Amino acid sequence: MLSLKNIRKRFGSRQVLDDVSLNVARGEVAVLLGASGVGKSTLLRVLACLEAPDSGAIELDGVQLDQERIRQGHLVGMVFQQFNLFPNMTVARNITLALQEVLGMSAADAVQSAKHLLEQYGLAGKETSYPRSLSGGQKQRLAIARAVAMKPKVICMDEPTSALDPLLTAHVARSIMKLAEDGYMVLLASHDTELLKRLNCTIYLMEAGKIVQQAPSQEFVAAPAQFPQLNAFVQGVADPDTL
Repeated sequence: MLSLKNIRKRFGSRQVLDDVSLNVARGEVAVLLGASGVGKSTLLRVLACLEAPDSGAIELDGVQLDQERIRQGHLVGMVFQQFNLFPNMTVARNITLALQEVLGMSAADAVQSAKHLLEQYGLAGKETSYPRSLSGGQKQRLAIARAVAMKPKVICMDEPTSALDPLLTAHVARSIMKLAEDGYMVLLASHDTELLKRLNCTIYLMEAGKIVQQAPSQEFVAAPAQFPQLNAFVQGVADPDTL
């Protein structure tokens, strides 16, 4: 179980995260939903040690973690919105680099691991290609494979369906659910309300740095009126009372 407890983060005078708490079990997908600027991506960046929280605690299976412990244990994998692939490296090298340089894996073992992951994510035969030759969906899958290669406990994904067409969105949704089936704790930030229909997840609606409503996706899809704030966001309505 991953637990985020009372996470706060301020940039200057702006309170970006304001006492955020949530739990994610193994094999569970948590979707941080909300408009741009509400703190979704910042929460992922705090978890991935790309930003330091001002206060609060992160626990994994009851053990409190600091940023150094998260980094050294490679506990969190991050899939960025823009993928952040290395453009001057081949598809295979995008995966093997960290395996060799960070985990100390031999070149042969790293290549074998990369080959297995590329097959798993539908990129077999692309080993010697460069990211510029890949489609958006292929880049997304490569970014996921690179994160999974480090064998983290938690996978964070920032706007995973941004700029993807509906067919590719469906494929990414299947990849996300496969991560959950494999036992990862998955957190993703998104404003894509269509994605909610394709995931079995817990939805956390964020506004102004706070979680204002949460709901299991299946319950929300079945009875959206039971979750007025979430329903208002999905319907594009500013005031839930007008629904």
